[in-house]
Amino acid sequence: MKLTLVRHTSLQIAEGICYGQSDIDVSVNFASELSQLKQKLIHEQIDAVYASPLQRCSKLAHALGFDGITHDERLKELHFGDWEMQSWNDIPRELFDVWAQNYAELAPPNGETFAGLQQRGVDFLQEVHARHAGQHLLVVTHGGMIRALIAHVLNMPLKGLFRFHVDYASLTRLDLSGAIPKIEFVNR
Repeated sequence: MKLTLVRHTSLQIAEGICYGQSDIDVSVNFASELSQLKQKLIHEQIDAVYASPLQRCSKLAHALGFDGITHDERLKELHFGDWEMQSWNDIPRELFDVWAQNYAELAPPNGETFAGLQQRGVDFLQEVHARHAGQHLLVVTHGGMIRALIAHVLNMPLKGLFRFHVDYASLTRLDLSGAIPKIEFVNR
């Protein structure tokens, strides 16, 4: 099974805001970013499409023109709890610094850990792998989820998640068809 992970397009939100699972709309650049994504996907044979139910992913999945999109709650971004929709600069520095040192195991107040987000993603992978063996899936999701799935495939500690950037409207491909999962590309 191959998964082409698509990060949603840029968002209609000010820089420096923590938004996680907040349901933020796409930016005014949506049409342009959509057109570029369609070009990247033009020769792909996709067997099934899954998307986070948040509007930034759902809108993109539908606009790409695929039928039968399955929305899955497990594909949502990290839940930042009380920090959602706050400026990163307004989050008390001492709380943020403690979280930043161990975001895999610590959650923002009333939020979730990256280990929890990754477990949601792994559960999703296991389920679709059983259902879609040998197929090519398109998964429209978020930067945090894509990083967590890459870390899972690489058997990498979550502490290294932010050592790579996942661009808006980019493609990342995972190949789970063999005994050893592989990453074909990131940020295409």
